Amino acid sequence: MISKPGRQNSYAYKRLLWRIGLVAASLGCCFIPTVGIMRQALTAERIYASYSVVERSISVAALEKYAREGILDEELAVYAQYISPQQLEQLRRVLLTQIDLTPVAVAQFLYTPQGIILLKRLGQIVQTEARQPGFYAIRSALILAAATPEGLTPLNVLRQFPTRSIRIDLARSLRIAEQLERLVNQTGQAIALVQQDAVNAANTQPPIDFGVPDLRERGPFSWNQQTLTLFDPRRDRQFLADIYLPLNLEKPAPVIVISHGLGSDRTSFIYLATQLASYGFAVAVPEHPGSNAEQLRSLLSGVAAEVAQPNEFINRPLDVRYLLNELERLRISDPRFRNINIQQVGVIGQSFGGYTALALAGAQLNFKQLQQDCNTLQDSTLWNVSLLLQCRALELPATDYALRDPRIKAAIAVNPITSSVFGEASIRQIAVPVMIVSGSADTIAPTLAEQIRPFSWLTTPDKYLAVIVGATHFSTIGEAAPGSEPITVPPQVIGPTPEVARSYISALSVPFFQTYINNSPQYRSYLSSAYTQAVSETSLPLSLVRSSSNELEQFLR
Repeated sequence: MISKPGRQNSYAYKRLLWRIGLVAASLGCCFIPTVGIMRQALTAERIYASYSVVERSISVAALEKYAREGILDEELAVYAQYISPQQLEQLRRVLLTQIDLTPVAVAQFLYTPQGIILLKRLGQIVQTEARQPGFYAIRSALILAAATPEGLTPLNVLRQFPTRSIRIDLARSLRIAEQLERLVNQTGQAIALVQQDAVNAANTQPPIDFGVPDLRERGPFSWNQQTLTLFDPRRDRQFLADIYLPLNLEKPAPVIVISHGLGSDRTSFIYLATQLASYGFAVAVPEHPGSNAEQLRSLLSGVAAEVAQPNEFINRPLDVRYLLNELERLRISDPRFRNINIQQVGVIGQSFGGYTALALAGAQLNFKQLQQDCNTLQDSTLWNVSLLLQCRALELPATDYALRDPRIKAAIAVNPITSSVFGEASIRQIAVPVMIVSGSADTIAPTLAEQIRPFSWLTTPDKYLAVIVGATHFSTIGEAAPGSEPITVPPQVIGPTPEVARSYISALSVPFFQTYINNSPQYRSYLSSAYTQAVSETSLPLSLVRSSSNELEQFLR
């Protein structure tokens, strides 16, 4: 008896015809070079999706006609009945969305360890006409598409596929889609529980007037800014650091270190550095040379071979340690730095910088967890792009690197990567106050795996979880200085109203560091669900909780 896909799987399969092509293009197009590749004589004409012995197909020409003219021919109309009008319109936009990358930039990423892992995973789903893994065909199509006048669009990637047909393993695709759907549903449930916990907490708190001061606005202090050039001879590593020094203080200023994320630089958080300086903090913003915007530019131009070397997991925290040591030396030798307090230090980092902040706060590299997660990557992990970076830490010698700095008294981690590089055992080692900030629409470091669940692992009594509903991995990053951005990030990737997300980071970091670094208890009331409700905006709702409720803990088990 021949097995056939049931109604539900058949429906899912028809929805997935366009999604899988998008996955193949989008995951590669996020970074993505090689030169001298000859254009193939063959181009894809049809996409075949098979489930057991049942096979369906659709022509690339039908997709192109709809994308360019909005016309559903008879072939595509058969599938359109299973897709909502909104999804059809989204399909049309996505097929023609161009990523502005050169073929060199595309190929360069695809030859990195992270790119190779992606291609291997996608090649098991997207196959050639001969039903062989599509590893080389996908890479060729991405590079060739970037080399054409039309540029790198999903539709062009389909057209440049070097066999006359593209075959999709629908059974595996359905498994991955089901895992994605389950992940989306679980994330939504977890966020709903956090929001409800925040509402319940706010209802039990006494009324507080949060009108003055408005911590989203600048504080009372002016500041000056200067740039230090630092060289650590033990690591043969030179890097820059911008220092923001508040003026006319009555006591030494506590220090806050800001650690940027992968592909960013020290200009990415000027808005936050100046905000904290205006409230009396000395702010130090190092640039991590092996994982900054310059490193990404070098990768995309063919000079560098990786987005970041594995030793960046060590070098980043050591950059901060060396910077603090230098500030301590300058405090004694240079009058400009005399009025800073190097023993009361806070750290805030985003993405890879979030990892850096938590490592400095006491979380150790967890090689056992990395071995467990990275050596047995499952289909479900395809949706956690951050694992491509986390798993690179396995290239390091498995030893105790002692990255914690005792001068760090509190830490904020925004969209951090945590699940495998630390795991539960290492997160539980953190003893200082911690705030984790998550964006619900983060597709790089997914909120459930990388922030909400790790928050539940924290054992420090002073812990906070802030969730910005609708924010992406990039929403809190400020506008980079001209010329420092290696690629233009599309608005849909940044997400809606990033200025609101940035205002939340300002509004949360000031009272957090005033309370736990500057020992100013009058700010503690701002670290409450009631305050976040007062500043929350409908475009990006904000929730804050201090603990996991029983319902959330049960859900996370």
